[in-house]
Amino acid sequence: MAGEIPDLHATVRTGTGKGAARQSRRDGNVPGIVYGGGADPLPINIPFNVLLKRLKQGRFLSTLFNMKVEGEDDVRVICRNVQRDVVKDLPTHVDFMRLKRTTKINLFIAVEIVGEDDCPGLRKGGVLTLVRPEVELIVTAGEIPESIQVDVSGMEIGDTATISGVTLPAGARPTIDRDFVIANISAPSGLKSADDAAAAEEGEEGEAEEAGEAEEA
Repeated sequence: MAGEIPDLHATVRTGTGKGAARQSRRDGNVPGIVYGGGADPLPINIPFNVLLKRLKQGRFLSTLFNMKVEGEDDVRVICRNVQRDVVKDLPTHVDFMRLKRTTKINLFIAVEIVGEDDCPGLRKGGVLTLVRPEVELIVTAGEIPESIQVDVSGMEIGDTATISGVTLPAGARPTIDRDFVIANISAPSGLKSADDAAAAEEGEEGEAEEAGEAEEA
């Protein structure tokens, strides 16, 4: 499960609109907004380098933060959108939503594969394919997992790992009702080619036998 909620420091942004946002960027900040939670929207600035570092660490959109703004009460937030420059791919604006610990939200949670060293299918040369690197779950804001684990230790070639076989955090559930595939183990390409060739050869032999029987008749 996620550990201690990290702090995210911001300052109140004076003024709104495109002009104020451009001035914020010239000052080395990324303009943003904090909304929801029954309170008025709060325009903020986050230092560009701080936000960029957080983004590079990964899972920014699935991390619960403790937002600290001078003159305001601390509040738990989660990022709902990061706008980026279309050319430089750098953040230009960020939106945060206030949350209570009991709030239910939809988040994409990363999938972590475990048990590869004990997987008989992989030991036989099988190929592991991660069909869904992330799974969308409905989770409680105070209990956001860093990842969900998929155990492949008992899987053979041809087996699949589905969401029904994954132990989810208490209170979490998938947004999709059906039992979908997360990962599978397939035969190596060389073995597939050999099997296909054998199947084709058997098919040709069967056709030849049928043709011979027809001629005798």
